[in-house]
Amino acid sequence: MGNGTVYDFIITGAGSAGCVLAARLSESGTHSVLLLEAGGEDKGFWIHTPLGFPFLFSNPKVNWMFESEPVAELGNRTAYTPRGKVLGGSSSINGMVYIRGHARDYDEWQQLGCSGWSYDEVLPYFKKAEDQSRGRDHFHGIGGPLKVSDHQETHPLADAFIEAGIQAGISPNGDFNGASQEGIGYYQTNSFRGKRWSTATAYLKSARNRPNLHVVTNAHATRVLLEERRAVGVEYRTAAGLETARARREVLVSGGVFGSPQLLMLSGIGPGDHLRGAGIDVIHDLPTVGKNLHDHFFVQLMFRCSKPITLNDLSRSWPKKLAAGLQYLALRSGPLSINGIFAGAFVRSDERLERPDLQLNMNAWSVAKRTRDGAVPHPFPGLTISPVHLKPESRGEVLLKSSDPMAAPAIHFRCLSTIYDLDAMVGGIQMIRKIAQQPALKPLITEEIQPGLNVESERDLEAFIRQLGYPNLHPVGTCRMGSDPGAVVDAKLNVNGVRSLRVVDASVMPRVVAGNTNAPTIMIAEKASDMILKEASTG
Repeated sequence: MGNGTVYDFIITGAGSAGCVLAARLSESGTHSVLLLEAGGEDKGFWIHTPLGFPFLFSNPKVNWMFESEPVAELGNRTAYTPRGKVLGGSSSINGMVYIRGHARDYDEWQQLGCSGWSYDEVLPYFKKAEDQSRGRDHFHGIGGPLKVSDHQETHPLADAFIEAGIQAGISPNGDFNGASQEGIGYYQTNSFRGKRWSTATAYLKSARNRPNLHVVTNAHATRVLLEERRAVGVEYRTAAGLETARARREVLVSGGVFGSPQLLMLSGIGPGDHLRGAGIDVIHDLPTVGKNLHDHFFVQLMFRCSKPITLNDLSRSWPKKLAAGLQYLALRSGPLSINGIFAGAFVRSDERLERPDLQLNMNAWSVAKRTRDGAVPHPFPGLTISPVHLKPESRGEVLLKSSDPMAAPAIHFRCLSTIYDLDAMVGGIQMIRKIAQQPALKPLITEEIQPGLNVESERDLEAFIRQLGYPNLHPVGTCRMGSDPGAVVDAKLNVNGVRSLRVVDASVMPRVVAGNTNAPTIMIAEKASDMILKEASTG
């Protein structure tokens, strides 16, 4: 595999999208594929254990551990932004909640100039990816690589939260990815028989046996090689030094919302003045590379629980931890077999809205302190219910800090910069407080710990949101798809103005979907693979 080896396709990044691409493009055996991953193998107990994701939150072996630039709207706080640096990418370290978003999200993509991306056109790719534990129906598929399962065990707090939500006027919903998103109920997860089901497990594990697929870990892509505005290969760094590989057909950039625009800019594709200022030769002045960064936004409401039934109690007791560990090792059941994010709701912050703009997440734990080094649980039973704003108007950008490809990019979030972004969060807090006061949940809550019921006025709530709110780890949009001159990629994900180069990951989303972003990212890669193979078969 030395310098200059030629492949049909080179993929930079073995994350949620890259693993899908590698598996699908190599499936027929016709095309040779090189998959480069800056991180290592997806080994380690906590990667494959559903409740292990908090232990991956600050592990530099599997996590890029990005830190944003100071965010003016958050009192100039920085925002810690973990991203997967391992086979499977963020699907190997995330919370595994399986949500596709609202059907209208994709119809809006179509209206924004993304031809072929309406809900009816993307639904077959969601179904193709899926192996749904409940079986096949109009909205779901079986037999796909990606396991989608119900929680192995229910939880009394989740049951009470759902019943309280119904008492507060929210409709029950047994399938957020079915006919309607609005309502309250249990989540499904990307897990199977007590184990995480990342894209590395789902797609790459079996594909690696194919002779036409080469996977190189600890290989950091540093530059796309371009000749006359055509991608012809990739330069990448390994422990042995710089290597190059040549692409006979295409280079597919799948570095994620931060890595993909960074690699394009390092390759001379991006806003010309910025690249020149960083000392990079401009090959193609594409001003919108790195723009349109946005994310959901959330804040945590925490409550003291009246019964020792939360994960706080597990974390504080060595006998309980030992029992949970033995149960998991023997039976793949018990607390370690679930992710702790049991249930949620999709609701509207304003009755006049046509569809939900808030997601309420219920977690069976509470934390006394949250830092990039991890979370410290309260020394008593606790639960958390978080409002997440799904339709943010604020937009930031990703830039280069330097021309050094090993340096982290400069991540400039903008949050809460519009009245609506802030009002929606206030509405979410008020809704959660209403749910907490319902007969089903109230007996299980002894007090509101954060922010506390003394924080009541709109002004105080806004201050709380700015002080303790964060981007929700669903960043998208920095290589925006569209048909307008400002789009970074077209509807087939080709980089505008450069041949044989595509971006395939969450960075192409023109607008973030109303829900967790991992399932949509997998869908994007499934659809991209289909488009790429159809083009390859016709010449």
